[in-house]
Amino acid sequence: MSVLLDVRDLVTEMPTQRGVLTVTDGVSFAIEPGECLGIVGESGSGKSMTCRSILGLVPYPGKTTGGEVLYGGADLRKLSGRELNKLRGTEIAMIVQDSIAALNPVRRIGDQITEAMLKHGMVPTRAVARERAIDLMRKVGIPAPETRLDDYPHQFSGGMCQRVVIASALACSPKIILADEPTTALDVTIQDQILKLLVQLQQDLGLSLVLVTHDMSVVAHTSQRVAVMYAGQIVELADTRTLFRSPRHPYTLGLINCTPRIDADGEISRLRPIPGTPPDLLNPPDGCRFHPRCPLAGPECMSGSFPLRQIAGGHLTSCIRHEQLAAAGNIWPTDSGEDDACQSQPASVTVAAPPGADTPLLEVRNLTKVYAGPKSLLSRLTGRLPQQLSAVDDVSFDIKTREILGIVGESGSGKTTLGRSLLRLVEPSQGAVLFRGDDILKYSGPRLMAARRNLQMIFQDPYSSLNPRLTVRRMLSEVLSVHRVCSPAGIEARVLELLSLVGLPANVMERHPRHFSGGQRQRLGIARALAVEPSFIVADEPVSAVDVSVQAQIMNLLLDLRDRLGLTMLFIAHDLSVVQYVSNRVGVMYLGRIVEIAPTEQLFGAPRHPYTQGLLRAAPRPDPDYPSAQVAILGEPPSPLRPPPGCRFNTRCHLATDICRLAVPPLKDVGGGHQVACHHLDKTIARLAESTLPPQLQHA
Repeated sequence: MSVLLDVRDLVTEMPTQRGVLTVTDGVSFAIEPGECLGIVGESGSGKSMTCRSILGLVPYPGKTTGGEVLYGGADLRKLSGRELNKLRGTEIAMIVQDSIAALNPVRRIGDQITEAMLKHGMVPTRAVARERAIDLMRKVGIPAPETRLDDYPHQFSGGMCQRVVIASALACSPKIILADEPTTALDVTIQDQILKLLVQLQQDLGLSLVLVTHDMSVVAHTSQRVAVMYAGQIVELADTRTLFRSPRHPYTLGLINCTPRIDADGEISRLRPIPGTPPDLLNPPDGCRFHPRCPLAGPECMSGSFPLRQIAGGHLTSCIRHEQLAAAGNIWPTDSGEDDACQSQPASVTVAAPPGADTPLLEVRNLTKVYAGPKSLLSRLTGRLPQQLSAVDDVSFDIKTREILGIVGESGSGKTTLGRSLLRLVEPSQGAVLFRGDDILKYSGPRLMAARRNLQMIFQDPYSSLNPRLTVRRMLSEVLSVHRVCSPAGIEARVLELLSLVGLPANVMERHPRHFSGGQRQRLGIARALAVEPSFIVADEPVSAVDVSVQAQIMNLLLDLRDRLGLTMLFIAHDLSVVQYVSNRVGVMYLGRIVEIAPTEQLFGAPRHPYTQGLLRAAPRPDPDYPSAQVAILGEPPSPLRPPPGCRFNTRCHLATDICRLAVPPLKDVGGGHQVACHHLDKTIARLAESTLPPQLQHA
């Protein structure tokens, strides 16, 4: 087939106070009509900047300094600003990463979709533009487009904002769409909908698509070919199946190893993290840029250039030791060298019952947290109560010693509020939290302060949870001093011990948080939580803000700490594969309620609630041969301010009947510690069996 877009030796530079940063260095690839090319790699590898360089959208003072971008017989780098403006949107369009930030908050959605059509003269009148906008909104799955066209961005959810951005990109019928991390900030169910929408639009409209992502599971099911980027360079390029079945660069194999897989057999291979971090592009290493982290690296890898070489039909790699990689199989060790403090790990993780006592360490009984809205003038005059939001609604469960209970669910399901309520970082409205048989909700003053030594939290955002003014030494010493964990003379030794526990060297003690990567900051957050020797930790999305390679390191670390220190955890996440990897049991939350809770192997092997089944179908697998359902869960969660009566999932459930809309289903024990809140347990499937799904949920 003919080439639609041909990128050759693209070089983009970004001047900084420390020097010139080469963010893309000799990037080359071609796209054919109707093809989807995935670009994957860790943060800072140059994926997004490659897309921006193609359209001449590199932020100032950066600029493209070399190479060619050939489209329609012309080099886009040589076009004037006016000529590029005519091409943007009409020939090549871009879907940006943060859809909410991309939309103007003070302009109506319809005006933002029609703006490009009118600017480029694609339609004769505003009325025609409005009709096309309505058609586009309907095509991308926005309900009632005739009325929603006049809404503002704040009236749309994150998933709907992403659909609006996609509609805007399609407005002028481009031939190529550059999608920069279009699903990064979305829940797994909305991600599933958006990815299937992009693939469907690509097929229906004959679009070519460049899909930028850090998630190997995403490209496995959307892309025909995949380019792997590292430190500003493409290190491997192949068709998707070949890349996943026979990777020929150690970095590609490392990314695949780092990705947890959803399996139903209860036995999960231990993740093999990539050691170290990507290089500083102001001073990249000589030779192959991956050699400081590569287990196959030899002297010949440390000097010279390493361009892409063809090793088979369409399969390109920059690794000169690809034959050794093919012969050796999986070259990555089970554990990286930087975790020497935690080297006593098994080769696999078994999600079996923990070895703790039968008596629960933590018992949660009918916990509820209601947020009351402010009283408006109208409510005062009419005597009506202000709106109330039930973030957590009548939740009960136990956690045994040395057990990790995973909590999953979409955004707004109440996961974080539940975790904070257990530690009284927010005050519950009612219920009880029994820690070793004592209700900590009745504690106050010194007694509550003393209890917090046993109850700690690892926060979601490693960037904002650390004091930027304090060095590591002061940060950890302060915690030890406040809680009087050890004598002043023993603080120094305890700080060194904590750093060793989380796999950080002693020479970081005088550094500030800004000097660390995201993964290292998360390790510091874990060290701070461990400083007071707690018995129970709430880990709130501890790996959601880090790359897949760092994610694997942190998850292995948490498992090691549980085994070595006897920790008990509530592990909150939206990624089911992550939860399966670390948890002994899993609870599924929807709009403030637990709808299913079970041992991990039972929940993933035999899910009984339609919502759990939908989450599992929506979760992408890093396997291009795994069948993909058409739509896992229809629609979006209702507003927690106005939850539906009865079972709160009834508006999205294919099994819903009148009783689901009238009565709240209680949690019923179906055996083996497996509890489900569903009126139709006789109809729910015990396993993810395709034959019993309704037609709209059948596999493609």
